[in-house]
Amino acid sequence: MIKHIVLFKLRDDVDKSVKATRLPSIRDQFLALMGEIPTLRSIEIGLNCNAKEKFDLALVATFDDLDGLSAYATDPRHVAVAKQVGEMLDVRACTDYEI
Repeated sequence: MIKHIVLFKLRDDVDKSVKATRLPSIRDQFLALMGEIPTLRSIEIGLNCNAKEKFDLALVATFDDLDGLSAYATDPRHVAVAKQVGEMLDVRACTDYEI
């Protein structure tokens, strides 16, 4: 299995009120992908609650293999949600590893 971990930091010019309204919606849209994208085995996503940390959003997902991850990454439903984050994104950090 593959564990896929992604951290997102939004740009500093994104207003706090925008973060407060858009991030919960984006989180819910990512969670809704479970059961919609066949290769997605699990997904967890959370909003940072520690103001001392620089990342705003963390996503952890599992897949059977890298092909499954690739299918998820290119699925139009995932691309549509990821695009919403991308519009506000400053930094994205990602790692994938076998479990």
